[in-house]
Amino acid sequence: QVAESGGGWVQSGGSLRLSCTLSRFTSDYPIVGWFRQAPGKEREGVSCIKTRDNSTWYADSVKGRFTLSLDNENPTAYLEMNELKPEDTADYSCAASLDRQDLTCDRISYHAWGQGTQVTVSS
Repeated sequence: QVAESGGGWVQSGGSLRLSCTLSRFTSDYPIVGWFRQAPGKEREGVSCIKTRDNSTWYADSVKGRFTLSLDNENPTAYLEMNELKPEDTADYSCAASLDRQDLTCDRISYHAWGQGTQVTVSS
């Protein structure tokens, strides 16, 4: 139900934009989120958005550098990543919840997951 694109390799300080294409209207998914998993680490929430009012949550590690936005016409969720650091290197996944109404970036609240896209930031 969701599919990611836009990953790749970038030097430290660079930018990438990830796209999450949804199979339904954005309003059909109360919350949409981006998560990442680095080798040897648990999957963590990066940024999540409530589609009804566009309220967003960001992990402290990405605040001020990443921006999550929605395109309701397409429908797609974008993660704009600026000032990338080597510690941002991870497999990034998009996910959507079908029924959770409050904004949360707790991965257990998400039902539809994409395959992931790799982001590699070199120093």
